[in-house]
Amino acid sequence: MNDIFFNTRDLAVGYKGQVLIRDIDISIKKGEILTLIGPNGSGKSTILKSITKHLEAIKGDTFITDASVSRMTFKELSKLVAVVLTDRLKPELMTCRDVVATGRYPYTGSLGILSDDDEKKVTEVMKRVHTEDLAEKDFTAVSDGQKQRILLARAICQEPEVIVLDEPTSFLDIKHKLELLNILREMAKEKNITVIMSLHEIDLAQKISDKVMCVSGEVIKNFGTPDEIFKADIIRDLYDITDGVYNIEFGSVELPASKGEPDVFVISSCGKGINLFRQLQKDDLSFYAGIIYTNDIDYVVAKSLASEVFSEKPFMPISDEVYEKAVRAMKNCSRIINAGVEIGECNRRLADLIRIAEKSGKLENAGDKI
Repeated sequence: MNDIFFNTRDLAVGYKGQVLIRDIDISIKKGEILTLIGPNGSGKSTILKSITKHLEAIKGDTFITDASVSRMTFKELSKLVAVVLTDRLKPELMTCRDVVATGRYPYTGSLGILSDDDEKKVTEVMKRVHTEDLAEKDFTAVSDGQKQRILLARAICQEPEVIVLDEPTSFLDIKHKLELLNILREMAKEKNITVIMSLHEIDLAQKISDKVMCVSGEVIKNFGTPDEIFKADIIRDLYDITDGVYNIEFGSVELPASKGEPDVFVISSCGKGINLFRQLQKDDLSFYAGIIYTNDIDYVVAKSLASEVFSEKPFMPISDEVYEKAVRAMKNCSRIINAGVEIGECNRRLADLIRIAEKSGKLENAGDKI
């Protein structure tokens, strides 16, 4: 436990004495990024508010280097932890710079007067999060996405050891999502700041996190590294996915495969079939795909969208069994589409499939109208 910087012990959270989630045991090192994922209303915000004393924990406690958060004064806590919650601030007559400057208040005297050094830090942070052009604008008049960036700047101004954020990418376009997450990663890896946040974009959580906690139900069932958490069965159960799938390899979602007897056979390799697979799904056309090696990126999408995928193990010659199954399926289809293939020594039997399709008069190229 010596290298554990932030942890909770036997934590239970909820409202008005009613436990919503219990047995919350978080253990993370300094400079790690922990992301909470889970469906809406599962209690992610409640956990974040409880570990920052915005809500009183029903049981257990939170510790920063073995110091009890529940025993800290709010001023002591504000020097260690910066918080960006989804609750919208509505400050009266404050510019965006004024809001960012409040991040320096834990370090000012009783009058809250900022020193020249404090003012310099405010300016530097606003430049860092690309909000310097908002400095003199009324905070209540800027967009939600701009408010989010201003609040992040305020949190950074606190120079915390821990930063807690509730859905920080909400209201941000893709450019600013990436900018914000890159700033958080720099804070964690370069300045050794521990980051704890909730995200709805689980593809981003998969890419940025050191640890991930799945929040759903009364007990935390899954906590670990992204490799441990991002597995098809865990994500499916966490979000109760019944329509479509979350594609673990790509970090993306695929809509449900079309139903019915396939009447289209797609031959592809090296990612050349992916757009076609998705177009067929949009057109509600059930299809076969093959013969694809299981390490081909076409296979990743085909296994989600095709009625059946004829596949082979990586770097192995295509077996008679798989080849004959594919030929039989092609004969039962009225359309065979060549999406593009790279043929080498191992998969040379794909050339035979294409010749059979040509002789049948069913072969189309991927550029043909679907």
